[in-house]
Amino acid sequence: AGKDKDDTPKILKEDEHLAAMNLLTDPSLLSRILADFNTAGIVGEETNKLVGYLACVSRKLDKPLAVMIQSTSAAGKSSLMEAILNLVPEEERVQYSAMTGQSLFYMGETNLKHKILAIAEEEGVEQAAYAMKLLQSEGKLTMASTGKDPVTGNLVTQDYHVEGPVMLFLTTTAIEVDDELLNRCLVLTVNEDREQTQAIHQLQRKRRTLAGLLARQTKEDLLTVHRNAQRLLRSLVVVNPYAEQLTFLDDRTRTRRDHEKYLTLIESIALLHQYQREVKTVQHHDQKISYVEVTLD
Repeated sequence: AGKDKDDTPKILKEDEHLAAMNLLTDPSLLSRILADFNTAGIVGEETNKLVGYLACVSRKLDKPLAVMIQSTSAAGKSSLMEAILNLVPEEERVQYSAMTGQSLFYMGETNLKHKILAIAEEEGVEQAAYAMKLLQSEGKLTMASTGKDPVTGNLVTQDYHVEGPVMLFLTTTAIEVDDELLNRCLVLTVNEDREQTQAIHQLQRKRRTLAGLLARQTKEDLLTVHRNAQRLLRSLVVVNPYAEQLTFLDDRTRTRRDHEKYLTLIESIALLHQYQREVKTVQHHDQKISYVEVTLD
């Protein structure tokens, strides 16, 4: 089942706005995000945490990323997904444990726009995979369905629309995953080595101590700052002045999609740093477009 929440945008108080801006204007923003993950109690998985965070930021773009965390059972994929999603405002994420084949089509026109759709197990989305692939590729869903008119009893055709763009976030224990869905995702694999297990055990023990108890309050304050910072991020166009100088693997046709993910990941970094960049404007066909630029860093 999905988690019900109030979708009304939160109005930030002055001190909340200040704390959020302090985060967004930090010159070492990416390093601070990783440090905050550790404070929140997620050890290791540095690359996965950062890529997952940036993928969530990409929900503000016209073509967001999709992420699938793949691991064996009990390796921590759900904990990793929850830790990343916890830094995103509740009203900007929709979470389910399972979906039926056509459920996505009935979600309403704005329920998913620039939001995260998170599904706890890829098996739970197997029936809805076709709709998800469409939503990821096309950025919208449209379906015509026949039903009875409640007044006349006659059969009538109704159109259902779901507006994207939407960022997909999935986890799975399956080794064989729908190939068409898989190649639309950034696939993250959980660290299952012994050293990581030892670090997790150490953290689990620390949570039982007084220091662990106090750390939980620090974690809640930290999550609030991150959620508020995410609320302040605007959906801006990102321009990459270095795009034509980039190179990428081209030995297989699937790299055509991988290359798009690579470019979107770069755009997500630029979007996250929007309060550290000049927001430029350009006039085009009577329309004013606001954008930020990718830097070499």
